[in-house]
Amino acid sequence: MRDIFTYSNVINFITSLVDGDLNIATEFVWLIIATALSMVGGAIGGMLLAGKDIGYQFSAMLGALFAPAGVIPAILLGLAALNLLTNY
Repeated sequence: MRDIFTYSNVINFITSLVDGDLNIATEFVWLIIATALSMVGGAIGGMLLAGKDIGYQFSAMLGALFAPAGVIPAILLGLAALNLLTNY
């Protein structure tokens, strides 16, 4: 695992990810990170809202499945807007 950080391609990718450089690879990574975080937030919200009514596990599963449905389009629009704004 330590050897993966010695490759120049990995170092350049991590540098562009941290720098805020928007290219297709970093956009996909940010999309995956945001989707995972929205799934966690949806599961917590589902448990808080409907945990007692339909069960905590079922409400967490439904929250984790439905939360990215609203988040992914917003993320894609935001990344597209950032990509357009960096050109000007």
